[in-house]
Amino acid sequence: MRIKKGDTVYVIKGKEKGKTGKVLRFSKDINRVLVQGVNFVKRHTRQTRQDKPGGILQKESMLHVSNLMFQCPRCNKNSRLAAKILTDGSKVRICKKCQEMV
Repeated sequence: MRIKKGDTVYVIKGKEKGKTGKVLRFSKDINRVLVQGVNFVKRHTRQTRQDKPGGILQKESMLHVSNLMFQCPRCNKNSRLAAKILTDGSKVRICKKCQEMV
């Protein structure tokens, strides 16, 4: 996976198509990503304590990584990422459109 926590992503499929958001959490074992402000679902919760009220809460749900596309912070376009190994041996991510390091 080349999408990491803190990246800005664009939703390319599903009911949230066209929205952008920041990656908050990444689950590698199920290939799902939690994106800020995208894919809200309603959860019915019971009151567990006196200070925690129950009711219908709205929260973000995870999206599959195949429905997302990386948004380059430099060229501000949706693009794929490439991996490149530098001369010192470190691995960096590169935007396919503007060829800049991310």
